[in-house]
Amino acid sequence: MCPVRFNQGIVVSINDELFDAIVFGEKEVVIEIVQEAVDKGDDVIELLNVTMIPALREVGNQFSSGIVFVPEMLVAARAMQGGIDIIEPLLAQSGHEPVAKVCIGSVKGDLHDIGKNLVAMMLEGAGFEVIDLGVDTTVESLIKKIEEIQPDVLGLSALLTTTMPEMQKVIEELQAKGIRDRISVMIGGAPVSAQFAQDIGADAFGKDAAEAVSVARGFIEQR
Repeated sequence: MCPVRFNQGIVVSINDELFDAIVFGEKEVVIEIVQEAVDKGDDVIELLNVTMIPALREVGNQFSSGIVFVPEMLVAARAMQGGIDIIEPLLAQSGHEPVAKVCIGSVKGDLHDIGKNLVAMMLEGAGFEVIDLGVDTTVESLIKKIEEIQPDVLGLSALLTTTMPEMQKVIEELQAKGIRDRISVMIGGAPVSAQFAQDIGADAFGKDAAEAVSVARGFIEQR
C-alpha cells in the first residue's frame, strides 16, 4: 500500500509540497525544497517544526494504522534525513536545542540493524539528538558511552531471542553504576514484548518505530 495525504485540514503546514514529499518518500524533492528555503533565508527551524516533523509523524501514524509498512517508513525517513542533513549545521549555529538526547544500539550478539536504524531516523526527524551505538554492542562499551554522553533516553534493540538477556544485563549494570535513575530505557525488536520489558526493569517497550518516538516523547514530557 502507498501513503496517503491525511494532513489536509488537520495539520497546519507552511509548505504542503515539502510535507507531501516527505510522506511519499521523495528524497530529491525534499532536498531541493529545503535547500531553496535555506538559500532564501527562510526560517528553517519553523520549517522543521511546522512541516517536516509533522510529515514524518503522519507517516508514523499511517504505519500504526496499517496503511503503510516498513519499506514506506524507511523511504519517508530517508527523505526526511535528506532535509535534516541540510538543516543540521544551521541548527547548530543557531543554538537550537534538541528535544532530548537518545543513545540507541543493538545488544551484544545481535547484528541486525534495520529496525534500529529506522527508529534512529524517526527519532532524529522528531527533533531528538540521536547517538547510534551500532550493533553487537557489549554491556561494557554501552555503559562507557552512556557515562560519557549522558543521554536522557537509552534504546536497546534485539531481533534474536538468544540476545534478549543482554538487555537485562545492561539495566543491571546501569543500576550497579548508580546511573539507572538518570536515564529512561526503552526496548524493542521482534521477539520483545511489554511483559519482557516489565520483567527486566525497562521503562517501556516500543512495538515499532512510530511507537518508539511516542514513548521517547512521553519520557521527556514526564520530566
